[in-house]
Amino acid sequence: MQSTLVSFPDGALAGEGEVLLVDQRASIIVVDATPFHPVDHTWPDQPGDSGAITVGEAEVRVTEAVMAAISDEGALAVGSDIPVKRGGEGWTWMVGHRTEGAIPTGIAVGARVALTVDADRRASLSRGHTACHLASLALDAALADLWRKEIGTDPLGNPDFEGKANQSSRIHADGSVDEYRLGKSLRKAGFDSEGFAATLAEREARINETLAAWVASAGKSRIDVGGPSIVDRRTWRCALPEGEVGFLCGGTHVRSLAEFASISVSLDLADPQLLVMTTTAAAR
Repeated sequence: MQSTLVSFPDGALAGEGEVLLVDQRASIIVVDATPFHPVDHTWPDQPGDSGAITVGEAEVRVTEAVMAAISDEGALAVGSDIPVKRGGEGWTWMVGHRTEGAIPTGIAVGARVALTVDADRRASLSRGHTACHLASLALDAALADLWRKEIGTDPLGNPDFEGKANQSSRIHADGSVDEYRLGKSLRKAGFDSEGFAATLAEREARINETLAAWVASAGKSRIDVGGPSIVDRRTWRCALPEGEVGFLCGGTHVRSLAEFASISVSLDLADPQLLVMTTTAAAR
């Protein structure tokens, strides 16, 4: 058995495949190839796609695509129950399709099925994910002068606040919420937390100006893939006025920044130890 072949990096919303496994108890269907993007079990920032699987007259609703893994001994693990990181040895990595209700008998091992992704949900999550990455880059740029020591840099060459402080990221339809820990370790690394707090409104305005300029540039966006399976490396790339940027990323994205009417953020420092950045995207 080989890892699931995926077509979502190319923007696919439909496909066909052969059913490899049906688990009625876990309400999971595994197919050899799928257009569904699954939520990652180790960094669950982007929710999995929803949609439907059909064969003949039988159809089942897919509530969310998830990561699944089958051990060399034949044990199935799904989502957070997977005991190793993606690509870990001794496991075959699959996309599991979590279903709503009982799985029809027509959808059985060996059947050829049609898979259809909810296009509106995919589009809104893709906008949310692209906006999340752009907001993190704009945040790094807006905070660049607050570092007293040199640290690693982001794809635009700014001090990598995102990489140093981000503790969680949750993408949703047309937006995201990111949390950054502003604790002792960040101050020891050279970040001026007090200066940041004193200029919060100015930093927010600077981020939003940058995002408005990037949206106006209508740069192209794409996903480069290292191979066709769910475990192969994928990199998001986007053309910005400052140059092309790229992140290792397993999610889905827009094809062009022209798909946005706007992207904006709000910064919340109600807890001085925790920055919450809420990103909101509007579709054109």
